[in-house]
Amino acid sequence: MPGQACLAMSADHKLRVVLCWHMHQPQYREPVSGEYLAPWSYLHGLKDYTDMAAHLENQPGAVAVVNFSPVLLEQIEDYCAQLEDFFAGRGNLRDPLLAALAKPELIQAGESRDNLMRVCRELARPRMLERFDALHPLVQHAEWILAHPDASASVEADFMGDLLVWCHLAWLGETVRRTDPRVQRLVQKTQHYSADDRRELLLVMHELLRGIVPRYRALAKGGRIELSMSPWAHPILPLLLDFNAAREAHPDLPLPVAASYPEGAARARWHIEQARRSHAQRFAAPPAGCWPSEGALSAAALTLLDASGFAWVASGQQVLMHSLGVTGASSDVVHRPYRLGEHKVVVFFRDDKLSDLIGFEYKTWKADDAVADLITRLAAIAAESHTDPGRVVSIVLDGENAWEHYPDNGYHFLSAVYRALVQDDRFRLTTFSQCVNDAGVPVRPLTKLVAGSWVKGNLDTWIGHPDKNRAWDLLVEARRHCDAALAAGRLDAVQRERLELQLAVCEGSDWFWWPGDENQAASVARMECLYRMQLTGLYRLMRETPSDELSQPFSRGSVQGSGGTMRPAQ
Repeated sequence: MPGQACLAMSADHKLRVVLCWHMHQPQYREPVSGEYLAPWSYLHGLKDYTDMAAHLENQPGAVAVVNFSPVLLEQIEDYCAQLEDFFAGRGNLRDPLLAALAKPELIQAGESRDNLMRVCRELARPRMLERFDALHPLVQHAEWILAHPDASASVEADFMGDLLVWCHLAWLGETVRRTDPRVQRLVQKTQHYSADDRRELLLVMHELLRGIVPRYRALAKGGRIELSMSPWAHPILPLLLDFNAAREAHPDLPLPVAASYPEGAARARWHIEQARRSHAQRFAAPPAGCWPSEGALSAAALTLLDASGFAWVASGQQVLMHSLGVTGASSDVVHRPYRLGEHKVVVFFRDDKLSDLIGFEYKTWKADDAVADLITRLAAIAAESHTDPGRVVSIVLDGENAWEHYPDNGYHFLSAVYRALVQDDRFRLTTFSQCVNDAGVPVRPLTKLVAGSWVKGNLDTWIGHPDKNRAWDLLVEARRHCDAALAAGRLDAVQRERLELQLAVCEGSDWFWWPGDENQAASVARMECLYRMQLTGLYRLMRETPSDELSQPFSRGSVQGSGGTMRPAQ
């Protein structure tokens, strides 16, 4: 029918926009005791994974891609199990911060209490202190106690309880704070929280954590989101396969002493296959797409992902630039999907400018101004593409860390941006899989792929600095000990499985992100220590005494370091 043809033509000329939110935290659990060494997985679950689901639920027509790393989801499920056992009286909470919230009266004066106050001080982000009048004096008092150790034994009876309650109230999602009367009552009370108050807060937290996977599964079933995955423990696939991949974008980059990671291809396949199984088990369907950890790709990594049956993968804009041999590119180049050689898998490339505006710039803007700016930029691309349609703007960024720098956890910005994109006829919010299956989106050929990531189009963030290379050499040595332990046959099937999972944890990207000069000394110290503890746990699982080397820091960061959990693409 003529009317249908006109509608189809009009739809084809709409600019496809994909919002892809990546959710990831490394393994914070100590492998032998099971105790958590940092609370970030459950805190981001309460705040960001909860809010990001709610924004999609609350805006009819909104569509997005949500990418999870399995190692994160396993931790969230473990927290749910801990809380369930706690309420049933069957066990203790294995996260010190969570356990302290449950029973602050058990906290004794000394280093453990001081550590809790330090954690609470760190959790109280500037936006939280600006917003919650009751939290600020509690944090100030904690700082005074830490600065006056001689007086630290005399602490008001309910001070720690109030501090812990407020740190958790501040880390709840904004959508929860606006809708849950239990939370509103606790916020209004402001101080002197009782055991019943704390238990009620823990019940709210348990409900939120328990609802994360079902909520995203329901959104996917309803066609509101596409769920994709990263390899199991978030490893940098190109480096597992070949350290020399880092020299494709940076030819003179120093590399580790070890020539390569032992049996790297087998380990890369393990992470991919394990993640696919994990995803299908949780979300009742296999993933069609993959955001490889940090968007890191090489020709060899793409071949593995293609062989695994993925319909699409995504990477960084600078990877495309390096692969095409250009320094700058128009929308007609960047906003197109590509296919390398004879591969079936389609590759989308992130729009660095738009993604970084959301990740780093708009946090200081008024929400309406930020959304208006984003729409203006997208409209310019839409106008340019009208005579040459089929473009896809891929906005890919961290779905958890940016929002604590926005007012009200990004509530106003996220609500407005979904609403604006849904209501504007120039755009079509869509998913990568829909684009792959869209006849109006042509796929262009790519003759070569230069290895790199979303950060500057290279792999320097994870290899090349002496400290990063040392982290790799420590892992290579541990891997060789693992192989020897397995070959000796002294481990049973359960022990072998635990060892393999812990090896995978040690292969995660985060341990190589932090060492070096880009990050602040305090952050480097925490993550570097955690990495050495994970490696130490690996040796203990193989029934070997860890070397003394693992008790000594190998990286200290920089006082001037400006990096962190997020950084711009260029």
